Amino acid sequence: MSQNEDLQYPPQRDPDDHTRRHSGPVVDGPGKAASRAMLRAVGFTDEDFRKPQIGVASTWSRVTPCNSHINVLADAASDGADEAGGKGVVFNTITISDGIANGTEGMKYSMISREIIADSIEAVSGCEGFDGVVAIGGCDKNMPGCMMGLARLDRPGIFVYGGTILPGEGHTDIVSVFEAMGAHSQGKMDLIDVKRIEETAIPGPGSCGGMYTANTMASAIEAMGMSLPNSSAQNAVSQNKQDDSRAAGEAVMNLLKLDIKPSDIMTRQAFENAITVVIALGGSTNAVLHLIAIANTIGVELSLDDFTEIGKRVPVVADLRPSGHYMMSELVAIGGIQPLMKNLLEAGLLHGDCLTVTGRTLAENLADVTPYPDEQRIIAPLDRPVKSQSHLRVLYGNLAPEGSVAKITGKEGTRFTGTARVFDSEEEAQARINDLTVAAGDVVVIRYEGPKGGPGMREMLTPTSAIMGRGLGSEVALITDGRFSGGSHGFVVGHVTPEAFNGGPIALIENGDEITIDAEEDVMTLHISDEEMARRRDAWQRPKPRYTRGAMAKYARTVSSASLGAVTDLPDALGESL
Repeated sequence: MSQNEDLQYPPQRDPDDHTRRHSGPVVDGPGKAASRAMLRAVGFTDEDFRKPQIGVASTWSRVTPCNSHINVLADAASDGADEAGGKGVVFNTITISDGIANGTEGMKYSMISREIIADSIEAVSGCEGFDGVVAIGGCDKNMPGCMMGLARLDRPGIFVYGGTILPGEGHTDIVSVFEAMGAHSQGKMDLIDVKRIEETAIPGPGSCGGMYTANTMASAIEAMGMSLPNSSAQNAVSQNKQDDSRAAGEAVMNLLKLDIKPSDIMTRQAFENAITVVIALGGSTNAVLHLIAIANTIGVELSLDDFTEIGKRVPVVADLRPSGHYMMSELVAIGGIQPLMKNLLEAGLLHGDCLTVTGRTLAENLADVTPYPDEQRIIAPLDRPVKSQSHLRVLYGNLAPEGSVAKITGKEGTRFTGTARVFDSEEEAQARINDLTVAAGDVVVIRYEGPKGGPGMREMLTPTSAIMGRGLGSEVALITDGRFSGGSHGFVVGHVTPEAFNGGPIALIENGDEITIDAEEDVMTLHISDEEMARRRDAWQRPKPRYTRGAMAKYARTVSSASLGAVTDLPDALGESL
């Protein structure tokens, strides 16, 4: 033998050993010599064949600063698994950048990438027989994609957040750049100042710095119990983040020994905890889309109405961007979200008995957490909140019979009535915002940008930033069957369902129609008669698909409604009803 002569050859799994339930069939016995030969070539030893295999799904690439450092974190997670008695195997999946692709046709691949990431993590881990999985994400779609992959596999698994970026010069971030572009289009900022912000707003690796989608989802995942305490609140470039990654590799080995799987952790109560924390932090509307998608994947019933019900009793207490002042790195400096979660638990707003990836309950994890320092101004007391109820409003009405999602902080008001200015694509709307056609009193309607119609449900950060940059944040509303970036703010309503491509009422709006958005009664109304609505519906014709081949065409054929999370793997009974 080439190695330790005392080792049994070929390796055989003890049938009572559940820790090698998946890798054993790949490497054990005389009939798997070819498998072992392949693995020897990538560094496996005789000893390694007897260890549980831990897949480390890395979203590293140089596509975006959100993920440009994750190779280091993946190696640390693999080392942690090795040190705990496993065999770490790093593999990659894709990522795209919303921040780079925003406002272009390429942005349509963003939501599609979430499904590709989930597919690839499932495919690699399922094929290779990994017994446990660590998934590391650092951007809007690869994070829920990682979680959906873990949910599909339902093997002991843990998520690691890549961490937040540091602020740019002058307390700037990526949204500062988008809003500078809007200010320049109106002549409020010259190109020299735009270039200065462009050069300094993104100082290095890490996810966008406010309570945008990445930091929102990291917080939600931690609250759900699927990442280690404080994983959501660490700077990307820090020893803490490397230590978190190494500890995750060790923790997944503990989960494997205890046979704790994602389905044991991601319960209905865990999703309620995630929603509670997202609301308290003033998080992104994308959390609605992604949490429903993850719940559908793990088999937990979750709907738009759950966000409404939880939002009635949970206040917004965080003064974080985009609607507030502070950045995630500043929240990190005062203790992250753990003290907030302890406050919520003590107020009876969290389920403390939920199991987490530590192997302990949420309440046990929070028992020794120290409070925020007295002088901090980022997180308000629960009895003196920024907003007494949720900023995430689910609106119905004759414009959104299956629901829509608004982010209304109250700073932009809670009710808006205006005149429809209708566009059949984001590009059309952006051009008319930039040339000053869009004016105060308009309700900008951007349609045929839904999951099927886009396809891909682009986010509307470019037009919403342009509106804010023009100083029209409280004077112009925007509704769409697309979605928004976590950095979007203003009077905006997305995820309008049914989408225009499916003949939803948003497809029937005409220029000049009066529209009311009421975030107190949670209703969005197109002020035309039922007879006129019926006449327009009879006259409407579905447009031809924009793509007939490739990933976008395949996505458009299989994707569900945004109200169901825009997933591509719903059970047939649900899929047939879409």
